[in-house]
Amino acid sequence: MSDVELAPMDVAGRVPRLVELLPTAGPDEQPVDGLLVTSLTNIRYLTGFTGSAALLVVHADGLLLVTDGRYRDQSAEQLAAAGVDARIEISNQQQKEVVHDGVTGFGIATLGLEAEHVSWAQQQSYATEWFEAAELVPTRGVIEDLREVKDAGEIARIAAAAGLADQALANIRTRLLERPTEEEFGLELDTEMRRLGATAPSFETIVASGPHGALPHARPTDRVIEAGDLVVLDFGALVDGYCSDMSRTIMVGEPSAQQQRMLHVVREAQQAGVDAVKPGLGAAELDKVCRDVIDGYGWADAFLHSTGHGVGLDIHERPRVGPKGDATLAAGYVVTVEPGVYLPDHGGVRIEDTLVVTDDGCRPLTLAPKTTAA
Repeated sequence: MSDVELAPMDVAGRVPRLVELLPTAGPDEQPVDGLLVTSLTNIRYLTGFTGSAALLVVHADGLLLVTDGRYRDQSAEQLAAAGVDARIEISNQQQKEVVHDGVTGFGIATLGLEAEHVSWAQQQSYATEWFEAAELVPTRGVIEDLREVKDAGEIARIAAAAGLADQALANIRTRLLERPTEEEFGLELDTEMRRLGATAPSFETIVASGPHGALPHARPTDRVIEAGDLVVLDFGALVDGYCSDMSRTIMVGEPSAQQQRMLHVVREAQQAGVDAVKPGLGAAELDKVCRDVIDGYGWADAFLHSTGHGVGLDIHERPRVGPKGDATLAAGYVVTVEPGVYLPDHGGVRIEDTLVVTDDGCRPLTLAPKTTAA
């Protein structure tokens, strides 16, 4: 991927949008003066910084990024490249004092914490040792909500990751006919994605053959893939921090009548879901579209998970596409549609695409054929 130029991302525009949300970021829309960002993924989203240690203080008057000496040069280079203006402090031993002074310097009386990323012990430490003079307020999903709508650069990266995964599968698909183990095929798939330019797999690759396919998140084992197996593949690539996600189910040899029915039902349910994706559709409605197809064939109890999820810097992020999903799809959302049927005596079938919601529908980013023959 190093030779492919990807569309730029509007990283510099993210903090101003976040600052606009601070007056209603607390519980019951309580205002906060500033936000302490502790999630490294959210710090990357806001600043472009990719290091493994950092804290970020966000205030209407500026940003303070605190990291350690390992990232002295990297932090400055990455924030400059992203067009993000921030004060960067390098602190190996006195991080607490540096962050405290930054909060005080901004005049922050009410400090928001990322409730989903701060442990109870950390909150207690912040309250009693770091920010005794400030009121600490939990915030939930403020940055994650911003991340739901992807800009053109983000979509380009997810599409590039999806393209690498598509090509990797195409390159080694026929290996399934040569009786590899699940572990061997998974390693070859991961290696091929890296060879093509992926930074890494975007999550632990699933290769689940025969009866293992009835376990939605089975890990690859030393089981040999044989003729007569359904093989569930769930995998993705990572490009410039962004993930792709795809499932294909491949039939090795000729399917039984029951296996053929499973493949037909899941293909129909998945296509119905893809066809339904558009702005204004509720996430729970999308889940119901797929679930109703499978229910109609009498396999309601064999669909064991939600229909999908958001994809971006995290492999699972907002929105949740399930029976209790409360989001409404909008242009720029990137979501998966991945219904499945799992029968212990016959294996499993799951088909998944990653889709970007457009102004009038959706566009698939995963393009690998859904034909089932190896």
